[in-house]
Amino acid sequence: MDDRGLHQRTANAASQSPLAFLKRTAEIYPDQLAVIHGPHTATWGEVDRRARRLAAALSAHGLQPGDCAAILAPNIPAFVEASFGVPLARVVLLSLNTRLDADQLAYCMTHGEAKVLLVDRELVPLAAEAVALMDEKPTVVRIDDPLAAQTDAPTDTDYESFLAAEPMPWPDLPDDWESFSLSYTSGTTGRPKGVVYSHRGVATTAISNALDWAMPHFPRYLWTLPMFHCNGWCFPYTLALTAGVSVCLRQVSPAGIAEAFQNHGVTHLCGAPIVMQMAIEGCSAAGFRADPTIEMMTAAAPPPAAVIAKMTAIGVNVTHAYGLTETYGPCVVSAWNPAWDTLPDDEKARLKARQGVAYSLQGAISVRDPQTMEEVPRTGEVIGEIMVRGNIVMKGYLKDEAATETAFAGGWFHTGDLAVWHPDGYMEIKDRAKDIIISGGENISSIEIEAALYQHPAVAMVAVVAMPHEQWGETPCAFVELVPSAHVEEVALIQWCRERIASYKLPRKIVFEPLPKTSTGKIQKFQLRRRAKEIAGA
Repeated sequence: MDDRGLHQRTANAASQSPLAFLKRTAEIYPDQLAVIHGPHTATWGEVDRRARRLAAALSAHGLQPGDCAAILAPNIPAFVEASFGVPLARVVLLSLNTRLDADQLAYCMTHGEAKVLLVDRELVPLAAEAVALMDEKPTVVRIDDPLAAQTDAPTDTDYESFLAAEPMPWPDLPDDWESFSLSYTSGTTGRPKGVVYSHRGVATTAISNALDWAMPHFPRYLWTLPMFHCNGWCFPYTLALTAGVSVCLRQVSPAGIAEAFQNHGVTHLCGAPIVMQMAIEGCSAAGFRADPTIEMMTAAAPPPAAVIAKMTAIGVNVTHAYGLTETYGPCVVSAWNPAWDTLPDDEKARLKARQGVAYSLQGAISVRDPQTMEEVPRTGEVIGEIMVRGNIVMKGYLKDEAATETAFAGGWFHTGDLAVWHPDGYMEIKDRAKDIIISGGENISSIEIEAALYQHPAVAMVAVVAMPHEQWGETPCAFVELVPSAHVEEVALIQWCRERIASYKLPRKIVFEPLPKTSTGKIQKFQLRRRAKEIAGA
């Protein structure tokens, strides 16, 4: 076929930007509820107008396309508005982790060259400390959320005064490869890396969120996942696409989750395993069971069978996903096969705990030998590195060409996670490369030990790391948080593991103490490795 006369033009091609989702929903459903925050509510028409007022304000303040504006806030309505208003001005959105200290915040804003900082009034003292460390200081705009505590630290202006009187007219959408937002990795070793997202990547992830989670129109989504984390896994834009409702939650707690379930008709939520524990605790205390079923997407550690059973008991169906900051959040999902519906509960839990298959709009996933770049056999036994490619992969690391080239070596993004590939095409993580415990020359998966411990009814949360050992080099050490009021001895837990895993994989030491966690609920294993060295006297 000779198609040389057919060209891409304005009539048959357009930018794939998530901003288009807001425009469409605001035009079609202007009076549809968009935000719930305590007694405050807003419609999609109101979110649209306030986002465009913010865009107009940023432009009036002198920000140009490609400049950066930061936000430091919990899950509040202004964060929803900034998720659209900042990129509408063609300004890059930098969402800052609220758990960072002043030095880390100052680094992120300096590295990203933030010219404006929107900050929740409760966090103004922290922001002031960070800005004081910066040579080029951003304009600080205080967000007076009525549910926040008052603080006295000065700012340049307040959010309501900063907003322009009139909304910016809807602009033409930029090229979809243009930078949309900036997120920083956790930076557990050295300085964090700045991960740059494109309009195309955010839109693609947002659509896949809805498609792969089978989200209907008008969902009610509870914000237990921080909006700052990977742009809230791009769910602000999924909710714009589906005309859904953001049920905001300043502080995630068992009681807060249960109350939102009961009062706001929540249909969906996301979060780390700690959020599942909170939901179980809160709903059990309130005597609440969801009907119809609430859907939850979780990442990080695979949910143990016992936790899935408890979630089912409160009417919450769990979907396991996998991703990183570099992949806009989830890019792999444990898609459920209806043929598994009649399997025993333990087998269902095992299948749910696999990380799964590529998001529908991701290009591809693979499990490969990182040295040869050859795919590993799909036997469920050979371990390789998870690699992904497609639109749901970052543009690269800001101002770090060497790290970008390393991450994309061989035409794939290298995740650093180790997995096996099952015959049915589902992958299953065995460990982070840095978390594999090598004891006497044997590779031991920390995840396998954690899964065995999680099956014990007294265990609420667990993390296994390597502990230095004179004879074996290193051995597994388990850190455990118990269910409130539960008690179990170390020897009993080790015996529990002995009945479930090979003897050479048994933890040689179990420590009962609170686990250090990030703001998104992920366990900070790098701190536990230091703690294990202290315990071993190394």
